Amino acid sequence: MKVLAAGLQAHLDSGATTLCWCWRLTRRDGARLGFTDHDRDLTFDGTTFEAAVGFAPTDIRDGVGLSVNNLEVESALVSDRLSEDDLAAGLYDDAKVEIFRVNWMAPEQRVLMRLGSIGEVTRDDAIFRAEIRGLAHYLQQPSGRLYQFTCDADLGDARCGVDPAGPAFTATATIVELVSPRAFLVSGVIPYADGWFSRGLLTFVSGGNSGRRMEIRSHRLSGGSATLELWEEPALPVLAGDSVSLRAGCDKQHVTCRDKFANVTRFRGFPHMPGNDFVTSYVRRSRA
Repeated sequence: MKVLAAGLQAHLDSGATTLCWCWRLTRRDGARLGFTDHDRDLTFDGTTFEAAVGFAPTDIRDGVGLSVNNLEVESALVSDRLSEDDLAAGLYDDAKVEIFRVNWMAPEQRVLMRLGSIGEVTRDDAIFRAEIRGLAHYLQQPSGRLYQFTCDADLGDARCGVDPAGPAFTATATIVELVSPRAFLVSGVIPYADGWFSRGLLTFVSGGNSGRRMEIRSHRLSGGSATLELWEEPALPVLAGDSVSLRAGCDKQHVTCRDKFANVTRFRGFPHMPGNDFVTSYVRRSRA
């Protein structure tokens, strides 16, 4: 049960209310955007909430116990601050969402109704639909270490200890030719072994996608040229001449940690754990 401030409670008790909904999105890069279903912009708590034409939320659904509470919002991409390219680039993935009930005549009279994050986002031309998940969904995510063959650290983090910015693990390349929307020939990486940048990270240095980072699916050498394939298609077209920065990848295997990164002492997997054959085996009586 929510306890309302005296001013908002008095406004509700009056029987004639001037209420609206306000949504505030905080992206992981720190950018904050506000939207409201009121017909004019509102400002409070350091955020301007833009009047969003065509912004239609569903009802908030509450579940019993620890089930995930969620709702959906649907809108046209009519805001200058909310673009299709940003949605496609994943800038709103897992963005923090705050939902307020506000007296638009006196915005200081408000109450935080829900706190959650952006889930699945679907787009259809200029229309987008976003799922807003309650905080309970984080309880369904794996937490802690996993008992597995492969390493559960991320390359370059404190548990790994490798410096991926070193010259052996980074390179600057130039796109020479497009093979497909997410695969292209590059120059500047011939000295590196085949597969060196597979599962690594590509950052666009120039071009329409400048500043955006994407995961590399594969890095192949063939006939004196190198081909990079991404897991996803970039938000904007890639052109020959675009510059990219590459970071080596790690498949989290024990042999890779030993031979590629010389970091086996900090390997965070269990390469000698018994397999299924050991688990299902049983004692046999030896013959004399």
